[in-house]
Amino acid sequence: MQVGNARYLTAEDLPETVPVFPISGVLLLPGGQLPLNIFEPRYLAMFDAAMAGNRLIGMIQPAMSEVHANILPERPQLAPVGCLGRITSFTETGDGRYIISLAGVCRFRLMDEVTTSKPFRSFHIAPFVADLTTADDEAHVDRAGLLAAFKAYLEANKLEADWESVERASNLTLVNSLSMMSPFGPPEKQALLEAPDLKTRAETLIAITEIVLARTFGDVDTMLQ
Repeated sequence: MQVGNARYLTAEDLPETVPVFPISGVLLLPGGQLPLNIFEPRYLAMFDAAMAGNRLIGMIQPAMSEVHANILPERPQLAPVGCLGRITSFTETGDGRYIISLAGVCRFRLMDEVTTSKPFRSFHIAPFVADLTTADDEAHVDRAGLLAAFKAYLEANKLEADWESVERASNLTLVNSLSMMSPFGPPEKQALLEAPDLKTRAETLIAITEIVLARTFGDVDTMLQ
């Protein structure tokens, strides 16, 4: 996989440990682009370290048990799976913030935490190496079903989309972009992240969208026609 100026082809191209950035409800997928506004001192330090090194960090959510707590602890338990991202754009604002763009590289399974004196957390990871290859599974995506669910959601919420861009997008771009942009909660975002392949991710996104529409508006079948 080509990400920015770097190529990641095998597990040897990836670090054994990464700093992690836990944010609830935020999803990064391989090949996706995620903008971030960084202002907390420990995460400013984390991005300083990443920029001085391999430019890689791990995006991950707090564990679902932590998400449902009233107050998130200082060092929460984390979800089992996250996504490695490479910093491809970095801007200082002049008021102490960083504006970052992260490009998704591959998913990883969280292993044991690394003890350091740094203000941010780092973990050993087991990367999903299959994410580095462009698997030819786009043809198995139910594109028509995905677009129907997307259109129904937009119409139900009186939203609009650039349909020319949507129609031009590949199945890979369409599924991952809609998953990342979807307004669903942390459990749904984690389910989309952990889907084993693109086809399953598309099916999961369609199912979540239909459930949300049914709970909110009732007759989903009519809306999907």
